[in-house]
Amino acid sequence: MFADTAKIEVRAGKGGDGRLSFRHEKYRAMGGPDGGDGGRGGNVIFRVDHNSNTLSSFRTKRRVEAGAGEPGGGNRMHGKNGEDMVIGVPQGTQISLDGELLVDLAGPDQEHIVASGGRGGFGNAHFKSSTRQAPRTAELGEPGDSFHLSLELKLVADVGIIGLPNAGKSTFLSVISNARPEIADYAFTTLVPNLGVVDVDEFGFLAADIPGLIEGASTGKGLGDEFLRHVTRTAVLLHLIDSASADPAADYGTIQNELAQYGHDLTQKPQIIVLTKQESVSADELKAAEKNLKRAVGKAEVFTISSQAHLGLLEVLRAAVAPVKIARAEQLKLQEQPDLPVIDKVTRPDRWTVVPEPGGYRVTGARIEGFARRTDFQSPDALARLRDILTKTGVTRELNRLGAADGDEIRFGNNHLLWKA
Repeated sequence: MFADTAKIEVRAGKGGDGRLSFRHEKYRAMGGPDGGDGGRGGNVIFRVDHNSNTLSSFRTKRRVEAGAGEPGGGNRMHGKNGEDMVIGVPQGTQISLDGELLVDLAGPDQEHIVASGGRGGFGNAHFKSSTRQAPRTAELGEPGDSFHLSLELKLVADVGIIGLPNAGKSTFLSVISNARPEIADYAFTTLVPNLGVVDVDEFGFLAADIPGLIEGASTGKGLGDEFLRHVTRTAVLLHLIDSASADPAADYGTIQNELAQYGHDLTQKPQIIVLTKQESVSADELKAAEKNLKRAVGKAEVFTISSQAHLGLLEVLRAAVAPVKIARAEQLKLQEQPDLPVIDKVTRPDRWTVVPEPGGYRVTGARIEGFARRTDFQSPDALARLRDILTKTGVTRELNRLGAADGDEIRFGNNHLLWKA
């Protein structure tokens, strides 16, 4: 079953816990710390899969989870990293979080880490120093990212074939390409978009038959609002109109209005206007249909074709090639532009805030919250280390300035400690 939208929960793997361990050597009462670090949690990666053309697999697969990192071992052994979860999606899939676009997988070999695995905790061997020979502190592994994502497939086609039901779109696509859509002499035969590769004078492009467009499609009538999204990527629209229609100009206006109403004003795209099924009307009727339609389209050229008899097809396809070439050239220029400089997270200053709350204070900040997530709040040694970090970063000074008193809760995410002034 074709599906072009889906919702999915993704969970990256938790980092492995660091090990609290000391060497046990014969004839040596106290060996040094040798607890290893935990492994990194696995990432959730979305990757373009050329064998996939629908999001239907996500109807049953609503949650995916990467592997957790393994805990560190004795003898400074590093825990194994968690296994990444790679999810294949069709080219043209957009991934959004809370309505904000995270990534558009429009490239043929594109992939993106959507959820990052948690960092593994340090073992106690990491904390050994000249003044601390036997540290009894080991970090917990951080949880991985967890999101509820929306997926939306927008077909990556150069040419979109549009028109009212039964305008001859499927027949046209089957004749000009390798596509084999269902064809019948009644409306709404096509219930899903069909793609076909078209070759014209040694130039190839991808064409998509967009079904379900009727009056009111942009607001949800028929199937149009389900499939208008697939028009947004196209370079040019082939607007097909039945020659036998009682009013070709009205048919043209209906589709134009729906394109204008659909959020992106798709009427701004280049269009090629085509009267189809010329074999089904007399010469006089065809001439009257052309005259009727030209009043509506103004100076735009109107082509007439017969897909059944293969008449006029080459002229239409050649007219479509020019805007496709222009769009591809513009896309190539965008790809060749140098990437904007990115500030590495390591070089960014650590910004934190302390905000009073009922019964205590909340401390926020990427590094501070990271330290808190990796702290075992059941371990006095680990809590002492966290208090040292708060002092070194200036958080303690700010808490004292705000009037923190004994017993106040100092909150970090889902964890807290009781303040000692």
